[in-house]
Amino acid sequence: MTTDDTERERRMSGATIWLTGLPSAGKTTIARALAARLSGEGHRVEVLDGDEVREFLSAGLGFSRADRDTNVRRIGFVAQLLAAHGVKVLVPVIAPYADSREAVRKHHQQHGTGYLEVHVATPVEVCSARDVKGLYAKQAAGELSGLTGVDDPYEVPADPDLRIEAHAQTVEESAGALHALLAGRGLA
Repeated sequence: MTTDDTERERRMSGATIWLTGLPSAGKTTIARALAARLSGEGHRVEVLDGDEVREFLSAGLGFSRADRDTNVRRIGFVAQLLAAHGVKVLVPVIAPYADSREAVRKHHQQHGTGYLEVHVATPVEVCSARDVKGLYAKQAAGELSGLTGVDDPYEVPADPDLRIEAHAQTVEESAGALHALLAGRGLA
């Protein structure tokens, strides 16, 4: 196999890169920065943003534990299909429950598809200050309940493939750390 063949194979290798963390942790921002970099390198990339998927694929689901589990599994199913066809699928989704994330990992393993879990470990105080969608303010005002990490659980990944302290570095540094993980796994 030539160097060009190896490079082409690397660019065509699909995998799901699951970015989990609290609301406003920076998951989508990091995913979009990495997607731009990978795309510029010739990789096939798709971002399955949790908010967009919920609107179109999981419309009608609420925020009960069962509905959140269903949403995560649906996203995982779509991600696995894309990854099996050579796409690097970046999935910035809260996915608060460890068992739901583990079910997605097992689904990927059963189908021989790569899966990496990345914890965007931004503290709730920083997320609350960012409050990109105004969720923390609504929760504090009593207009919203069930906010992940505040009055609903978030189960921190025990052993992610990468933990990113996004609050302590730039978006470019966070995306760079994730790119280095992919390169180390032969995916970038």
